[in-house]
Amino acid sequence: MFGHNPWGGPLEISNADSATDDDRSRNLQDLDRAALSRQLDETQQSWLLAGPGDQGKKKKRYVDLGCMVVSRKHFLWTVGSVLAVGLLVGLIMLIIKTVPHHHRPPPPPDSYTQALHKALMFFNAQRSGPIPRHNNVSWRGNSGMKDGISDNAAKKNLVGGYYDAGDAIKFNFPMSFAMTMLSWSVIEYSAKYEAAGELEHVKEIIKWGTDYFLKTFNNSADTISGLVAQVGVGDTSKGVNPNDHYCWMRPEDMDYERPVYECHSCSDLAAEMAAALAAASIVFKDSKTYSDKLAHGARTLFKYARDKHGRYSAGGTDASIFYNSSSYWDEFVWGGAWLYYATGNVTYLQLATHPTLAKHAGAFWGGPDYGVFSWDSKLPGAQVLLSRLRLFLSPGYPYEEILTTFHNQTSNVMCSYLPMFTSFNRTKGGLIQLNHGRPQPLQYVVNAAFLASVFSDYMEASDTPGWYCGPNFYSTEVLRNFARTQIDYILGNNPQKMSYLVGYGKRYPKHVHHRGASIPKNGVKYGCKAGWKLRDTTKPNPNTIVGAMVAGPDKHDGFKDVRTNYNYTEPTLAGNAGLVAALVSLSGVQAGIDKNTIFSAVPPMFPTIPPPPAAWKP
Repeated sequence: MFGHNPWGGPLEISNADSATDDDRSRNLQDLDRAALSRQLDETQQSWLLAGPGDQGKKKKRYVDLGCMVVSRKHFLWTVGSVLAVGLLVGLIMLIIKTVPHHHRPPPPPDSYTQALHKALMFFNAQRSGPIPRHNNVSWRGNSGMKDGISDNAAKKNLVGGYYDAGDAIKFNFPMSFAMTMLSWSVIEYSAKYEAAGELEHVKEIIKWGTDYFLKTFNNSADTISGLVAQVGVGDTSKGVNPNDHYCWMRPEDMDYERPVYECHSCSDLAAEMAAALAAASIVFKDSKTYSDKLAHGARTLFKYARDKHGRYSAGGTDASIFYNSSSYWDEFVWGGAWLYYATGNVTYLQLATHPTLAKHAGAFWGGPDYGVFSWDSKLPGAQVLLSRLRLFLSPGYPYEEILTTFHNQTSNVMCSYLPMFTSFNRTKGGLIQLNHGRPQPLQYVVNAAFLASVFSDYMEASDTPGWYCGPNFYSTEVLRNFARTQIDYILGNNPQKMSYLVGYGKRYPKHVHHRGASIPKNGVKYGCKAGWKLRDTTKPNPNTIVGAMVAGPDKHDGFKDVRTNYNYTEPTLAGNAGLVAALVSLSGVQAGIDKNTIFSAVPPMFPTIPPPPAAWKP
């Protein structure tokens, strides 16, 4: 039988497919009986027993997420939990933003940090030249604006720098030492300065000094024939001619001649100034142009120092009366060490560690002043500085022997600072007598406190718990405690209950030997001799020179707050620089130095192989 196929071709209809509905039903029943004749598992039985309504309910208990099927109950719990947590977090954030905040005030700064703020202000009061607006010393103004320019011999711009003490003389030798000390303290403790909010301030102080030093010689040349040693004169033994010591005037009112002293054979001054520029070049290493300029100037000065041997204060110069240099060999070690750190040039290290140079500098002989670090004696500071190299880089041969010697000598100096040794006497109040009872002791004490503190930090940073003094071992805390007790004495823990830092504590000197502080800024110009009555009056200074550390007490802990006695009441740049360095090293709750910055220019060190032993001879 054929039917019509709409797609073309015959369509055959089988007779087998033309069965009636009854036939199909009988066939299905036969199939059902066949299926029921075999065993069904539990799942198949449940399908047969469950009705259509039950199967629908079963499907609604699950949720198809596309990638997975989860229980509807668990899905609802999860979504609800997420929404609840979100609402809770939002509520908490809303409360935090709307409720007024009551922050705990930061802890007050420790006494050393408070004193540091003030000690740095002294340098603002000592500025010469055009005073910046942010100087924050209201009674100071522009001064020394013709320095060098008005000198017929010099004819160079020497405006700027710092006045040394209570006068208006610019002594470049102690000023250079002061800038070197400040730079050293910044290199080691920049994080502490930053924590105290004084990093930019102290860098500005250093730059004020180094900018002036660059004016004192031809800083663009590789070779020079001389440099400026001093501006102003203090010798009053040659008559009554007006000068910086004869007159008692505000620096802003100076109208007398200020001669310029140049030197042409001054190794000590040139090497110290080279140290100042080299150390500052590390401080300003992020300002490459200025840092390079400082380093170049340092190299030029040090070359001159090595070529032209001689003391800057020889021959009865004005400087010999006030800042006489005893030798230049210690400046060679000191300056060589700083130039090595600043440039990485191993030639400077070879010089600084040469045994003959160390011998001339006094490294192998004692004496009553051995270990006393000051503007005149740099060897103790240089030895600490080079011990640092051994502790952290260990350069090995050929430097190890002399560096070990310097390290051992530094350890001996630290032993001499401790009260259980008798190298130096102490007052009944506990002040170490590093200058053996002579006047103006504090400038030496603060330098020793800094060396003790920084050397203890060196040991801790190199995982060295202490050092030996003979058979006895002392921890680094003993050394740091020495530094604390000496600085605490200066800040008021002394028999006089007097703070020798002006502006710090409840009781401090009110008659500081200082021209600018003792003369009021009232529009009246007090001439050379007119100021004498203000010098000699018993009234307190009209201006407080905040941060000035005075010369200090006598060997019996006595102190006279008298303006005319400079041995008690005069501050100095070098003294305050040592105080700042000691204060920042002790400030804060945590000790610690910057181990790496000072080595930023030092190339990797590969120790030289020692020469073989001499051939054996029978």
